[in-house]
Amino acid sequence: MIGSFDRLGFRRHARAFRASELEVRLEGRACLVTGANAGLGKATALALAARGAQVRLLCRDAGRAEEARDEIRRVTGNGAVAADVVDLAALGSVRSYVESARLARVDLLVHNAGVLPAERTLTADGLELTFATHVAGPHLLTRLLEGPLRASADARVIFVSSGGMYTQRLSLDDLRWERRAYDGVRAYAQTKRMQVILARAWADALAGSAVSVYSMHPGWADTAGVRTSLPRFHALTRALLRTPAEGADTIVWLAVKRAAPPAGGFWFDREERWTHLLPWTLERRAQRERLWQLCQETVGLEGS
Repeated sequence: MIGSFDRLGFRRHARAFRASELEVRLEGRACLVTGANAGLGKATALALAARGAQVRLLCRDAGRAEEARDEIRRVTGNGAVAADVVDLAALGSVRSYVESARLARVDLLVHNAGVLPAERTLTADGLELTFATHVAGPHLLTRLLEGPLRASADARVIFVSSGGMYTQRLSLDDLRWERRAYDGVRAYAQTKRMQVILARAWADALAGSAVSVYSMHPGWADTAGVRTSLPRFHALTRALLRTPAEGADTIVWLAVKRAAPPAGGFWFDREERWTHLLPWTLERRAQRERLWQLCQETVGLEGS
């Protein structure tokens, strides 16, 4: 499957896609996309807005968010696109956003915001930056929006993971990278592995409701994040990288498909995939349960 991550893999898989599955109007659907000012997030927001959805771009930088909002409004003709400022790596920012936004209903929540720092960085909450951005912040945002999600007749939550997670096993013993030499690529991949496990845990927690939770990975897409964080990889593969729209295709498919796919799965190019390709990356149930408890404790939700 790894050989399918590039543009050629997408085009090969796309032969089996049914175009009708994306021919869906989304008027009245309230959609939130984190990290939506560029790359996969922007491509996702653009596709949702083009189908008439009410889209909120959740971004750290107000200027970039407003710029993306204005472009999406102009391209789609959809005025129901908003730019909201929230830093997923800052738990206080997540809480303040949910309090101020006062959302009555959320039909779609896409956890796309991502970082790949070159150096170990701790947030104001004392969390390592990739863990805060990819795991703790999304977990808290999902929990705080659980009421609005349950208010929807068909809500979907999508964690945008990475194929890089296949190289890593679940690692929970040194989340702050205090006892290891920091490796940004490994930290990224490990937290992307956590996202896949967390999505499954959320699907279990919300079983029986109208909320479906998924994780997916986009393959190798040509985004600003890849260009700046992995310049050597980008230089070697740029001719074969997917466009942001191609990388976002499965996000959009999971978001708009009329019949919601089975919850909890890990998806790539509109097909559910194995979460492990290497036997040594397999985790035990106790480890998955520990990740959930660590997330609860980290965001101050013990016992919730």
